[in-house]
Amino acid sequence: MDREERKRIIEALLFVSDKPVSIDTIKDVLKDIEPADARAIITELNSEYSASGRSFSIKEIAGGFQMLTDPVFSRWIAALYRRGPDKLTGPSLETLAIIAYKQPITRTDIEAIRGVNVDGVLSTLEQRELIKTKGRLDAPGRPMLYVTTNQFLQHFGLRSLEELPNLKEFQESDLDFVKEAQKAQVINKETGEIVHGPEEVAKKD
Repeated sequence: MDREERKRIIEALLFVSDKPVSIDTIKDVLKDIEPADARAIITELNSEYSASGRSFSIKEIAGGFQMLTDPVFSRWIAALYRRGPDKLTGPSLETLAIIAYKQPITRTDIEAIRGVNVDGVLSTLEQRELIKTKGRLDAPGRPMLYVTTNQFLQHFGLRSLEELPNLKEFQESDLDFVKEAQKAQVINKETGEIVHGPEEVAKKD
């Protein structure tokens, strides 16, 4: 198998996948490719797309690579699927930010920071698969601990939690993550395409 054939196979894998494809997965499929070669081929594909002015590119997010449309085409994509924006409300973003920076964290600790009950918000975030429970705190009542998920990384176009901006002592008034999220791209979970940015969400909340 020559390099050009490998390139087209990788392109096909990324094209059909509705979630990020890891280098390990690519290696499992192609068998005889090294991780460095796979990354080089993805870079080469992106260069080809950029040179020809394509409406999509390959992004590294959530531990893998995914083919995503340019957000400039969001309103036409939204019109195609006849869906409202896949937005998060302000309270949801704030709660998600707290969990992202303080995980693992209990509901009581989240409420202590936000100053309001978060049962409904936590339920919504769990349904959206942006957070999950991961064990219990070794304390009276053994409260559940909440953490973010791989879907959280995919939703905000992050490769890992290390890409979150650094914060000082975390307070509700210091939600830099929410500001940062407004610059990120949001992925349509069903289509695998970027349909809008959180900056649009902020304007509508």
